[in-house]
Amino acid sequence: MNNEPNPLLYIAIPVTHEAELLPEVLQCLLHQDHQRFRVFICVNQPDEWWEIPEKKQICEANVQTLGFLEKFSGLDITVIDRCTPGNGWKGKKHGVGWARKTLMDEINRVADARDIVVSLDADTTFRRNYFSSILENFTIHPDAVAVAVPYYHELVADEAASRSILRYEIYMRYYSLNLWRIGSPYSFTALGSAMAFPVWAYRAVGGMTPKMSGEDFYFLQKLRKYGKMVFSNPEKVYPASRFSDRVYFGTGPAMIRGNEGDWSSYPIYSFSYFDEIRETTELFREFFTETRFTKVVGFLVQLLKEEDPFQLLRENFREPVTFVRACHEKFDGLRILQYLKYRQKENKKSDEENLTGFLTRFYPGIVRDILPETATFSFAAATVDELDKLRKFLVLKEEEYQVTAVPSLPGQLLPAV
Repeated sequence: MNNEPNPLLYIAIPVTHEAELLPEVLQCLLHQDHQRFRVFICVNQPDEWWEIPEKKQICEANVQTLGFLEKFSGLDITVIDRCTPGNGWKGKKHGVGWARKTLMDEINRVADARDIVVSLDADTTFRRNYFSSILENFTIHPDAVAVAVPYYHELVADEAASRSILRYEIYMRYYSLNLWRIGSPYSFTALGSAMAFPVWAYRAVGGMTPKMSGEDFYFLQKLRKYGKMVFSNPEKVYPASRFSDRVYFGTGPAMIRGNEGDWSSYPIYSFSYFDEIRETTELFREFFTETRFTKVVGFLVQLLKEEDPFQLLRENFREPVTFVRACHEKFDGLRILQYLKYRQKENKKSDEENLTGFLTRFYPGIVRDILPETATFSFAAATVDELDKLRKFLVLKEEEYQVTAVPSLPGQLLPAV
């Protein structure tokens, strides 16, 4: 139990076949200017991998990682073995989502409600005052259910890896910027290596729902619906820019497919699709009386098989402000993504056309400084420096939104802490 006046930080790190990366992360931990923390590491893989020849080397490497951690000194580390024969994941219950849930649940078992969980990955680095910045953030915002920590991928010597991570990050920044632009409550980017939350909030939302991948998205969405979320932090995290298939979707797999020329799962959506979303969300208050048909409403009717997707909400929420909140909870970040994918089927423009159209429409005064040749811009032909310049511009614009973000959903009653 924590008897100190300040919260104790609990650091949660899932590890799979990352022995070469782990020492750098541990060095980041050792050199933090705030040293009141405990580290929990889950070394994991499916148990059946021991019987698969091409996977057995991963299992053996994980066991070596266990040995390395047992001998490591200087940190208070609790190691969870989900990799030795008989201890690995069974059946469909495997993946980084199960590793994160296992870590969070174990931390929840031993921590105080006011303690703070800092979620990381074994391939993510951070500066010496990262932990103190997280603690300061929750001191300023004691009722916050989470901090969605800003992230930044450093470029590497491998040009293919740098090009792939820049293309992927441009997709994420563009997506987030458009959500910020239309006032969506779900504008955050969910990265398992870039989030922190108090234990009381973890308990309040019923913990983490395990997924093979994407658990960070669903978890932060649950927290966003529950209470106040902070979107800025004095320090960033720096996930590795590497090709990796250790998760089923996300940065590593996106880079692999993108390097092969397939970015179809991460398109640059037309900004007009986001405008369609705003058209509907701005009508939520009017929906309290009667649902008006929009493209989004038509999509929800088709997806949910409901004649009027908002009728039940009208019956259950008798005040306009709580009704609007319920609408935002129903048409959440997942539904937004599903709608964009649905509209993308009709998209006739290239990713480049959608991107340059967005920049020309919303940043006409400086678009030429970012992309001098908008008419001929091509992701494939652009240099790494050109892509990086674009990425940095999107980072800057996203940060402008993050520091002024509304921390809670409309009509949300923040929990007493």
